[in-house]
Amino acid sequence: MEGMRDGIDDCGDRDQPRAAGPLPDLARPSSAPAPDTLGDVRSRESQNVRRAARITRRDRHGHGLRGPLAPRGVPLARTRAQRFEDLVIEAVARLEGRWEAQLSAIEFAVEEVPPRPQPDDFDPVPLSRLHPAEPGRHARIVVYRRPVQARAEGEDELAALVSDIVVEEFARLLGMDPEDVDPGYAGGD
Repeated sequence: MEGMRDGIDDCGDRDQPRAAGPLPDLARPSSAPAPDTLGDVRSRESQNVRRAARITRRDRHGHGLRGPLAPRGVPLARTRAQRFEDLVIEAVARLEGRWEAQLSAIEFAVEEVPPRPQPDDFDPVPLSRLHPAEPGRHARIVVYRRPVQARAEGEDELAALVSDIVVEEFARLLGMDPEDVDPGYAGGD
């Protein structure tokens, strides 16, 4: 048994004789010089650490990138901005039965915030803006999402506020009272 044991390498490689002396560094190409200073070694190590940190930041727990929380098409998958746009569309749809001809010449838009006020302008932040019709352009009513959402405390209050804003701007465009435009106008109650 001992004679057979001498021919077997610890690695399990029977055909290869054991190399005498240190093994060559296979990680470094033979033409590359060996690091002369401790600084070269540290700079390589810091590059490896930075590279590893970049990967770690992108995928902290090894579970992959985070996907959508809800499938498309369900109400939960809609963003706040999309739900707000739906409220504006619903408010306009309420007026369509009675004012279809006038509404066809008006564009409605939703923007995040109003343009920056002038330094000497002390007016409160507007919730909407009316741009009258110009030659070649339709009249435009813009509702500012963030200020409106900041003023409402819940979904029902937000829907009522959006509806009131649309009715007020439309009435101003027609030169009428909001109560005459929409009998259900709450008027800040």
